[in-house]
Amino acid sequence: MENILNKAEVYPASSAAIERIDEGETIEPQHFHYLYTFACHENELQLCEMELSTLLQTDLTINNAGSSYVWSERCILPGRSPFIHGRLDVLGQGDAVAELLPVAREIRLNPDETFKVACLKAGDAVPDYDQARKLERDIGMCIRGTAQMKKPKVTFGLIKTHQKWLLGQWTESDKSWQVHQQKPQNYSTGFGVALARALVNIAVPEAEAQHRLLDPCCGMGTVVIEALSMGIDARGNDLNALAVRGARVNLPHFGYDAQRITLGDMKELEGSYDSAIFDMPYNLCSVLPDHEQRAMLMKLRELCGRAVIVSTERVQEHLLEAGWTIERYGTVRKSAFVRHIWVCS
Repeated sequence: MENILNKAEVYPASSAAIERIDEGETIEPQHFHYLYTFACHENELQLCEMELSTLLQTDLTINNAGSSYVWSERCILPGRSPFIHGRLDVLGQGDAVAELLPVAREIRLNPDETFKVACLKAGDAVPDYDQARKLERDIGMCIRGTAQMKKPKVTFGLIKTHQKWLLGQWTESDKSWQVHQQKPQNYSTGFGVALARALVNIAVPEAEAQHRLLDPCCGMGTVVIEALSMGIDARGNDLNALAVRGARVNLPHFGYDAQRITLGDMKELEGSYDSAIFDMPYNLCSVLPDHEQRAMLMKLRELCGRAVIVSTERVQEHLLEAGWTIERYGTVRKSAFVRHIWVCS
């Protein structure tokens, strides 16, 4: 797209006017800009930081819980993260919306593509209802195409960050993964779906079918299901026969092979995996001797080179003694229940 403005900075972007960008493709920052809006509860703040920093390959510090945004050079499907609301592929920015009108006039839609413009309920200065509708009309009148408010094929978003207004193509997060909350078999102390999904993103930021992920204490299979839904080759194991039975019911319920779950002691597992998510057994760790805990962590080190390790206790000394290097640490809370999370290599 030609830069025709003196005041507005214009970017080529993956809109209907230019081209589509595949998930995970990294683009030079001077050409492509992606802004992601997200929100988290204060109990999930550190988890959200860990996930988005890893997934979007950017430094991120969240000062307050609630709604915010982050820039990235990576283009990912926003539905990957339980925290992301959507992705804005920025076409241009200006000090005022009026400076973006020439940008809107340059947008070219395919004949079968309808569109709408939406002021995003995020950013540093959210306009009130009347102002938002006016800004949407001003931009929409400049776009050559057929407007459709209910089910448009393309949505363009407006947002103000710092002192700049941004216009871009908006992709809403697909929350279809939330159906995984309705597993036939479950138990109260297991991972929630959102937590499991975030942990998978930390363990495997670039989802690929050839990436092998292991959950050696998989419980009801929540982590395995989330990983499989992202196209990752995931497998689970558990020492508890009841948990394995439940996981083998849950996976086929969502169309996955029950044989991905095995029964046995993780210390007897063999093979090589790219990464693992290890939820150390709560009721067991408090009574296991230290050398047994270290044995589990050392076995995990034999199975993979990268792991996200979760425990209700502080086991960092055992991690170091087992040969792991701690890259990052955080917590996630549910009432008084605290889970410690270590990213290790």
